[in-house]
Amino acid sequence: MRTYDQAGDAERTAASPADLRSAERRAAEFAARRRGVVRRYFHAHPRIMDVVVVLAYLVAGSGIFFSGNFKDDLGAHTVLVLASATVLMFRRDNPLTVLAILSVFEILNVAVVPNTGNVGASLWFALYAVAVRYRAVVSFALAVVAAVPLVLYMLFLFEYPAAYMVEGGPSAEVNSIISSIVMLFSNIIAVGIGASVRRSRAHEDELRQWAVRNSQLASVAERNRIAREMHDVVAHSLTVMVALSDGAAVVVKRDPAQAGEVLGQLSHTGRTALADMRRVLGVLRDDSGSNRSPQPDHTDMGALIEGFRQAGLPITFTQSGPPTPEDPALALTVYRIVQESLTNVLRYGTAVSRVRVTVDNNLVRGELSVHISDDGRGTMNTSVGTGRGIVGMRERAGIFAGTVDAGPASHGGWSVKALLHPAEGPE
Repeated sequence: MRTYDQAGDAERTAASPADLRSAERRAAEFAARRRGVVRRYFHAHPRIMDVVVVLAYLVAGSGIFFSGNFKDDLGAHTVLVLASATVLMFRRDNPLTVLAILSVFEILNVAVVPNTGNVGASLWFALYAVAVRYRAVVSFALAVVAAVPLVLYMLFLFEYPAAYMVEGGPSAEVNSIISSIVMLFSNIIAVGIGASVRRSRAHEDELRQWAVRNSQLASVAERNRIAREMHDVVAHSLTVMVALSDGAAVVVKRDPAQAGEVLGQLSHTGRTALADMRRVLGVLRDDSGSNRSPQPDHTDMGALIEGFRQAGLPITFTQSGPPTPEDPALALTVYRIVQESLTNVLRYGTAVSRVRVTVDNNLVRGELSVHISDDGRGTMNTSVGTGRGIVGMRERAGIFAGTVDAGPASHGGWSVKALLHPAEGPE
């Protein structure tokens, strides 16, 4: 689907100028809506989330306090749990350091309090923080490394208390193996959850960067459009004004009345140029969309031809076929191609005795052709002009899947042929 990025009041104008901070804010708001109420709250208050994590760990380690069989171990267990909870408060800032410290605490907890019921619980939260910060490969490797000391201890050093053994149930060796597997997979699950959160955050960051890049590209496209419109306005108007002033200087003594008409046309051209420039630059300040047409519409084609005639070009204008479609973008495209071509004839052509402008609307082939030719002698020195005019014509024609060929004509002079396909224009 095409958009009116490059033509008149039918165009879609980007932010003027593009506000990158606004784009980032909109992307952040979109990401916040995807999180939901609870996640959005904790995302905005990370320290509260840290407190929730510590409380969750304390609940996981409180099972032993409700058992009447292990009162002798409560003191050491309480100290280790509180120490681990304190360390967990810093998991967001220094996840690797916290993971290393908690790995040591877990070994001490199992060694000092063999009957603890929360073996490895603190590692889950630490590994989650590591997975959020670092790549998945690193995080899963650390999950295995952190489980190795506990697994070795459980397999070779740990002795199940008699209270844990059930008559006729699995042996102590089997229980140790099962506990080791559970600890290992618990670590891997914690890392998996953290890795998923990391991917989600990376996706949100990509959306934010995409919004910024899109805003930057839109701003560049808008500046290019403004530059092209300013080139058309200034190049046309100044060229015509110079030609009119030269003509007025020639006839002022011989025919003051005609010189007055020429000066009147000169004044009118200047005012029109100022009005057009205000409209073009106004797009940069006005984002209401109420008046996006920086240039005259197709009804000004006659005035355009007459203005160049006043400037001294002997123009013959011919229009064949049915009227062109009432499309502001198409009308402006045809207008600008004719204007740029005649401006170049007026600026660079010498000894011009005939200029032909032909617009042919062929409904059978679905083509609209615009042909401007002259019989003068012009310069082909590329240093005279910037080349922006021809590039601009081709860009405009491209909106309607068209082409522009410009170059010396076979009979002398210069020729510009534009072929447009209105049916394939913006939709």
